[in-house]
Amino acid sequence: MIAPFLAVAELDRLLATDRRADLVIVDSRWYLDGRSGAEAHARGHLPGAVFVNLDMWLAAAPSPAAGRHPLPEPAVFARGMAESGIGDGSTVVVYDDAGGVIAARLVWMLRTLGHEAAVLDGGLDAWLRAHPGQALESGAVDMRPASFTARPWPDAALASIDETQQAAADGSALVLDARTLDRYRGETEPVDARAGHIPGAESFSCRDNVAADGTLLDTPTLRDRLAALGADRRPVISYCGSGVTACHTLLVLEHLGFAPGRLYPGSWSQYAADPARPLATAE
Repeated sequence: MIAPFLAVAELDRLLATDRRADLVIVDSRWYLDGRSGAEAHARGHLPGAVFVNLDMWLAAAPSPAAGRHPLPEPAVFARGMAESGIGDGSTVVVYDDAGGVIAARLVWMLRTLGHEAAVLDGGLDAWLRAHPGQALESGAVDMRPASFTARPWPDAALASIDETQQAAADGSALVLDARTLDRYRGETEPVDARAGHIPGAESFSCRDNVAADGTLLDTPTLRDRLAALGADRRPVISYCGSGVTACHTLLVLEHLGFAPGRLYPGSWSQYAADPARPLATAE
């Protein structure tokens, strides 16, 4: 299977080979502050890149009981992929403009189902740096519908709210919080019901996995960060605000050769909505 993170030069090599026919480039930009990823795509995107709407195809309807971005029904996800030109035999490269932490959601979903998918390392900015003078495309991209088989989300890849809370409390798994440190500490909470984190969870901000230019940090640095928390000794459960950027942590684990982690899909948006569940604010 293709590696979970792909450099721009590697994408260019794929585009120059006979695998080009099976390659789909996806723009997955999404913004917590409400800006439109679709409008950003229309203004300028990588040549041939199709836009995949996170809220429409990569998540079910939000609710306090399930969180802001619960996993979609398999049939919905399959329809979104098919309409985006992604088929069972496609190789998918996904980019954003946020260091890959948004693109990771679709890549993790596809890889979890056994499909070839990777985050474009460095995203839009890295592509622009590698192609000086080459203009982005604008407007809509029409893709020929493909055939994508609906498959259930594997239970082994997921952790429930109760499993996550218990594992964080008793240490049976390393529970990693991918949000920024200020949200983990409870110093600010821009969107969810309460501020803080699941007691016993460790802070592992996904945005600290990337350098200032948006590319993934070097392997030794990432390995040391995770090993210091015990990711080489315990199974990992990853969560964030709504189950999107937590996927970046899971891809980093795979990239480094650690044991596969599990996603807690409801994440803090589900957990914080239940006032009966305890929270912590100190590091």
